[in-house]
Amino acid sequence: MTPTEEARQISQVLARLSMRLSDASPQAVETAVEDAVAQYAQSPIQDFVPLLVERTAAAKIAAAGTA
Repeated sequence: MTPTEEARQISQVLARLSMRLSDASPQAVETAVEDAVAQYAQSPIQDFVPLLVERTAAAKIAAAGTA
C-alpha cells in the first residue's frame, strides 16, 4: 500500500468513526485515530493498518465511555 493510499484510507476511517460514534467529540475520535496510527506505524505489514486503526480507535473510545 502506498503512503497516499494509506492516508486516504485513514481519512475514511476517521469519517466512519465520526459518524458511527456521534456521541464522542470529534476531537476524541481524531485523537484515538492518531494514537492508533502511531501504534501501528512501525508494523512490518502495512496492508491491514487502516482496519486495525479503526478497531483500536473504536475500542479506545468505547472504553473511555464517550461513545
